[in-house]
Formats: sequence, structure tokens, C-alpha cells
Amino acid sequence: MVVAAQALAGQPILILKEGTSRETGRNAQRTNIMVGRAVAEAVRSSLGPKGMDKMLVDSFGDVTITSDGATILKEMDVEHPAAKMMVEVAKAQDDEAGDGTTSAVVIAGELLKYAEELLDQDIHSTVIISGYRKAQEVAKKIIEETAIKVDPEDVETLKKVAETAMASKVVAGTKGFLADIAVQAVKMVEEVRDGKRLVDIDNIKVEKKEGESITETTLVKGIVIDKEIVHQDMPKRVENAKIALLQNPLEIEKTEMDAKIRITTPEQMKAFLDEETKMLKEMVEKIREKGANVVFCQKGIDDIAQHFLAKAGIVAVRRVKKSDMEKLAKATGGKLVTNLDDLTEEDLGYAGLVEERKIGEDYMVFVEDCKNPRSVTILVRGGGKHIVDEAERSIHDAICVTRNVIEDGKIVPGGGAIEIEISKGLREYAETLSGREQLAVKAFADAVEIIPKTLATNAGLDQINKLVELRAEHQKKNMNMGLNLETGKAEDMVKAGIIEPARIKIQALKSATEAAEMILRIDDVIAASKEKTKKPGEGAGEGAPGGMPGGAPPY
Repeated sequence: MVVAAQALAGQPILILKEGTSRETGRNAQRTNIMVGRAVAEAVRSSLGPKGMDKMLVDSFGDVTITSDGATILKEMDVEHPAAKMMVEVAKAQDDEAGDGTTSAVVIAGELLKYAEELLDQDIHSTVIISGYRKAQEVAKKIIEETAIKVDPEDVETLKKVAETAMASKVVAGTKGFLADIAVQAVKMVEEVRDGKRLVDIDNIKVEKKEGESITETTLVKGIVIDKEIVHQDMPKRVENAKIALLQNPLEIEKTEMDAKIRITTPEQMKAFLDEETKMLKEMVEKIREKGANVVFCQKGIDDIAQHFLAKAGIVAVRRVKKSDMEKLAKATGGKLVTNLDDLTEEDLGYAGLVEERKIGEDYMVFVEDCKNPRSVTILVRGGGKHIVDEAERSIHDAICVTRNVIEDGKIVPGGGAIEIEISKGLREYAETLSGREQLAVKAFADAVEIIPKTLATNAGLDQINKLVELRAEHQKKNMNMGLNLETGKAEDMVKAGIIEPARIKIQALKSATEAAEMILRIDDVIAASKEKTKKPGEGAGEGAPGGMPGGAPPY
């Protein structure tokens, strides 16, 4: 690309490669804002319990049907750098709070829309960013002040939070049933450390199997392994199981150094094989001596070892994933053993029942009735792949919101109530500011109202009427008033059981503000030219016969 600077000889100076495109100033800002808003618009119609689903088809023809904002943006495979920033907003929201991804992206798009209007009034982007930051801090304080404290042991409230998270999903018809399972699972893996309640959701394994219906989804107080028992003669059901968790293979391992064994007679060959068999038999004997009657092995199990295990009445499962081995250790109280010689009775885990069951077309091993399971499994069933996948996403959201309430102990009213309260508080705060930042804070106040507006629009209600109605209620200090989309009226959201974790709202505003700031800071986009992919047969001497310089024949 040619840059305007001139050399002494009057020749233009080449700084950027040929084919590089460059966009500067307001044009760059306008393009990035337009792209950010387009991404927000793509997910906006999926917000809320009356939102629509998106069908996404990837390059391989695989279909995903979902209303989950993070999944939509991940599967969209966007190209523009500004669009990728919006996808990162959804990812950050999903990682931190587990829900509220659509809200975060929609708010970010609205912040960009109002920022563009301010830019058109010759307000500098730095002033807008400063105003947005102040507004976000005030909004956070408003959420913390209006948040309602709840007892983490209040299971009914936890269920209502989980149901609210699933109200917008395909599984909304069974949200009460699934919310009950999600809350039970979270309560089982909850820990108390230094007086703080903590939930590691990685300890909740979600296993999917097509078939039956969503109402056949079950919570297993233990672990379900998607493997089958290795030998047909092994018992298919073991009660009072003592479980050995092995990370080493039950096979004769190859030596690390190269070695040769010279066998010259059949007797020597037989002696060699007998020794191998003897070693494998000793391995199995060590397991039996320690009292284990079930073995889960992370690596392989030799056929001969399988035979001896079956003869000893020991159930074995091989090639179990490392993550599943760790969950088994937490669920059964066993220890992962890397060397068979170190196995002791104290290392064995316990389960009331280990059983192989046929689920759909596959066999799975259930490890149930653990004494104090620190890891559990939710087995999700559904009529088809898309239903099962969406049910899994819904349960993930329900688990995350339940965790948030248990850890923080704070909820806020849903249905757009908290957004109206934030908007009201920010308008009051804006009056205390002088200068152009006041306009940015007011723009932020208008932007957060996109949530109740969108909820009303997606439910087929008049967004202006509903917004005016909600504002009037909040002016009367009715801060819990939001939209109940089942009735189409403004109601007390806490009484209606439409509640959300405070963490989700705080994180959504943080993520949206940071994304808008990043896009507004960009005033120069320099894009390198894309490398052309060479067609087959094109080499160093393009166009020359045989692909060789000067038309030389290929060797």
C-alpha cells in the first residue's frame, strides 16, 4: 500500500505490502460498530422464554438447533475481527457465570448503537468510554444494593432460579423436573472451605443417550461410564463393590530400551509365553488379594489378564478417560494407583452397586450408591440428538445458576426488572455529572433497557407500552416489577418466582461494557492481503510447462 509521505525524489514510500487494505478514522469505527450490532441483532430474537431458536448448519452439514447465545455465536463461525470480539463476550460470560450470554451480547450491541449516535454529535470516543465505565460501576452498585439475600439451603428458591434459566429453552415444558435434578446434583457436590460454600461443576458429569423422553433423565449418585465390561464371563452386577482404580495397564509392557530375545526351539517359545502368562496371573492375584472385586483401568487390559480376572469373579472396565477416573475417585473415595505393587486395601473405593446396563443401543457401567459421593452423574435422555443436546445445554445453565446462588447467596428479580431499576438509577446519577460524560451515562441507561424491550417484542407485546408501564412502577419504588411473559403483564417477579443470580447481571454488564470499549477504541484497521492458495500443478515457475523454471521438464 502507498502511504502519503513522499521521498526527497518525489517518489511515494511503500510501507505496507501490496494488497493490504486500510480503513481509518470514523469509517473504521462505523464499520466495526455496524458489525458488532449485526452480531447482537442475530441473537436478539432468541432472548427470553418466548424467544425463537436458531438452526445452524456447519460446513460438514451437522445441524445444531438452539436458543443458547454462546452456542449460536460459537457455531456461527464469524470472520470479521469485530464480530469475533462479540463472540469472546459470550464466551467470557459463559465461562464466568454460565448463563446470560444472549443478554451480554444484546447489551453490547445496544451500547455500540448509542455510542454511534454520540460520535455523530462529535463527542470523542474517549469521553464515551469514560462515561460507560462510570455507568457500569454505578450499575454494579445498584445490583448489589437491590439484590435479595437468600439462604443457600433454601432448595425451593434454588429450583426457581434454575427454572428461570431453562424457561427460554426447548425443554421449558419439563423445566420443573430438570431443575429438581440440577439442584440435587449441585447440593451433592457442594463443599464448605474456610466458611465459604464452593461448587466445582466439573464434579457433575453429564452423559447423553438418545432414546426414551426427557422425563426419563436421571440423577445417578455416583458415576456412569460409557464403556462395557471387558469379558463376557465377568459378573454384570456387583453389590458392595470394592473398586481398584488403576492408571497402569494390565499388560506386559515393552521395554524402554531396544532388546532382542533369541528363541531357537519350541520349548523356549513355550517358556517365554508361560512366563508372560505367569506375570499377568500375578498381577491379577495382587488385585484379588487386596479384596478388590471391581477394576477400572485407564489403560489396556491384556486378553489373558481378562481371563484370569473373570475366573476370579472380578469385574473390569478398560480405557476409562482420565477425567472419568478422577470423578470415580471422588465418588467412591478410592485412590488412583499408578503402580500395582503400591495397591493397598485403603486405596480401594466403595460403591453399593456396580452394574452394566443397556441404554439405547449401547452398554454403560453404573457405579451407584456411593457413601458420600463428591462427584455425580446426570444421564440425559431425549427423543433425538437435537433434543438431547439442547437438554444438556439447559441443564448446564441450570447447574451454573444454582452454583452462583449457593456461592454468592444473592438473587435479583428477572423479567427486565433489574434493568429498569439500573436505568432509573443511572439517569439520577447522570444529573450529578457535568460535561459530555453525562450524555454517555444516559446512553448507557437507555442501552440496558433493551432487555425488557426485547423480552416484550419476542413475546408479541408492544415494547413502548410495556416499557412505560415498568418505568411508572419503578418510580413508585416497586423495584421488583418486571414482565411476566406468561400473562403479558407487569408483576412482582420475586412473587412470580422469576429470579436470577446477581452474578449473571453484574458479569453481563462488565462483559458488554468491555466489548463496546474495545470496539470504540479502534480507529485504524489494517488488513493484510490474504494469501492465494495455489492450484494443483502450480509451482515455482508458474505458467511454465511441467511447473519448472524456463519450461524444463520435471524429473
